[in-house]
Amino acid sequence: MADIDLSPTDRAILEMLREGRATPAYIAAETDYSRQHVRNRLQRLTEHGYVTRLHKGLYELADDPEQG
Repeated sequence: MADIDLSPTDRAILEMLREGRATPAYIAAETDYSRQHVRNRLQRLTEHGYVTRLHKGLYELADDPEQG
């Protein structure tokens, strides 16, 4: 799948996942984005292989698109 243009939300999510695993609720609370918006962006990042869904509601960074 082709690379995507990263939104500010995507960048915030990736920054948090660089620190370790996180849930959409935690990311939303820490970034002031809505939980639904974070979930939508996590789904998109997962589709592109940048994030892995480990378990319902738990995500980790798989392939950082900003690390070239």
